[in-house]
Amino acid sequence: MSNYTTLNRRDFIKFSAVVAAMLGFSGCVSLQRNPRKPRPIAPGAKIRIAQIGCGGKGFSDIMAHRDEDVVALCDIDLEGWPEMVNNNGVREPGPSNMSKLKAEFPNAKLYTDFRKMLLEMDDQIDAVVISTPDHMHFLPAYMAIMLGKHVYVQKPLTQTVGEARELLRLARLNGVVTQMGNQGHAGEGIRLVTEWFNAGILGEVRQVEVWTNRPVWPQGMTEWPKEESQPRPLDWESFIGRAPMRPYSSEIHPFKWRGFIDYGCGALGDMACHLMDASYSVLKLGAPQSVELKRIDGASNIAFPNSAIVEYQFPARGNLPPVKLTWYEGGLKPEKPASMEANRQLAHGGQLIIGSEAIVYDGNDYCNSPRIVPEELHRKLAPKFPPKTIPRVPNANPHTEWTDAIRANNPLGAGSNFEYSVPFTETVCLGTLAILTGKKLSWDAEAMTTGDAEADKLLYPTYRRGWAPENLI
Repeated sequence: MSNYTTLNRRDFIKFSAVVAAMLGFSGCVSLQRNPRKPRPIAPGAKIRIAQIGCGGKGFSDIMAHRDEDVVALCDIDLEGWPEMVNNNGVREPGPSNMSKLKAEFPNAKLYTDFRKMLLEMDDQIDAVVISTPDHMHFLPAYMAIMLGKHVYVQKPLTQTVGEARELLRLARLNGVVTQMGNQGHAGEGIRLVTEWFNAGILGEVRQVEVWTNRPVWPQGMTEWPKEESQPRPLDWESFIGRAPMRPYSSEIHPFKWRGFIDYGCGALGDMACHLMDASYSVLKLGAPQSVELKRIDGASNIAFPNSAIVEYQFPARGNLPPVKLTWYEGGLKPEKPASMEANRQLAHGGQLIIGSEAIVYDGNDYCNSPRIVPEELHRKLAPKFPPKTIPRVPNANPHTEWTDAIRANNPLGAGSNFEYSVPFTETVCLGTLAILTGKKLSWDAEAMTTGDAEADKLLYPTYRRGWAPENLI
């Protein structure tokens, strides 16, 4: 018997029936008729939240919910590193995030295995925040939704197109409130650009340029790191999860996993859900018709490259023309627009939305401060800017946007809900697929195929024995 199971589309459809039976339902037919719906939140009551993945981004994620009832914390390392590792991989002295969370939420139960937590605390949890490495977003999110829990899942939502599509299917079935953690989607910047575009300020947009200085972690490795002794007890089995088993190394955990194909999605997967968000949303890009790797430096069978350029082609959408979106990573950048001031340089990461009448430039990751270039043109056009008609999220906070939607029992109440973030995630995943295959891929979103057998195998994940969906419970 093989140690690994590769799911296909048919297997994913069966997944709900298998897990439903394990959870005590009578099977797929019963689940379709009586899906596990979330518990209503009584007026004035707190939402009972569990956090999966606490040491890195999970720390700020669950601290954003400190005013709710945090009932459980799950992490493979219940001690935590004696220093905090920041978003650039730099260790800063101080108490571990895990120790700070224990002090902040002394009544929260502690787990290293999310499966055990969700089963034991099923009737004590309303919502789950998932901030694990990318390859382990899908399984806890799927299990939580099966149990009728609302979910907030960090970006990228999943490693593969198939996983993303299945999360959307089940979220619809169970009626849970969802949110992906691309926080800029709740911000002012995307709303401003949308209002400018809708008012015709930009004219016709056919070209978008997006770039990042990431990776700031190692990529392009051609060999796995050597085994090291664990610094203290870790649930390494749960870290590896569905991926092939590898020995512990500090070159993998806690920060450098992003560069490995088994665990992360590389620079594109890490940052495109932020940097491409404005153009994807504003221009209503939808599914691309093709994705092509145009350049790669440091190609590897085990790691994402040192740098790459990926070109997306999006078809016309109603009255909107086709769009070419080019992604640059590893410090590569597009050419600076001729209209941009001579003494002004493109930031380390950012985007250009290039219209026939005006160009929007934003030099940060979340489209926090979009401006029309040159600045002189921005000031000239400012009196013609349309009124702010798109509702704003209070304090631009995606976490309270999610909890407000939970209280309102409104599955579409959070802006980056799965109806939006799943198609967006699929687009991002197709970019990583182009990097992994080195090909130009066509895309049929309805049939879920690239037309390339090698690439289509990567639309779905591979599971190590013991972590396949039928072993989830």
